[in-house]
Amino acid sequence: IRFSRLFSPQAAMTKLGQWLCGLALLGSAWAALALASPGLRLPAPLREALLPLPVYLLVAFGCYSLATVGYRLATFNDCEEAAAELQEHISAARADLSRRGLCF
Repeated sequence: IRFSRLFSPQAAMTKLGQWLCGLALLGSAWAALALASPGLRLPAPLREALLPLPVYLLVAFGCYSLATVGYRLATFNDCEEAAAELQEHISAARADLSRRGLCF
């Protein structure tokens, strides 16, 4: 990859870059509110809900990840053609090794 291509205006942001930008934006907004100066008076219920917000978001992300992995695992397709082709390759390899004197 050339250096000029990395910083060109047409360069697409990767999914990791999108996640990191979103986390940086949320983290800075949370830090600005949670670590607010004394001049900014937040109501007590809002402040109590704001402080553990990163933990709540982490738990929500974990639940989302588990649900996504579970769904993808439940809807995983079997590849019948690939399995048959692999069995053919295995039987051909066994026949070749048997001709060469290897016993199974």
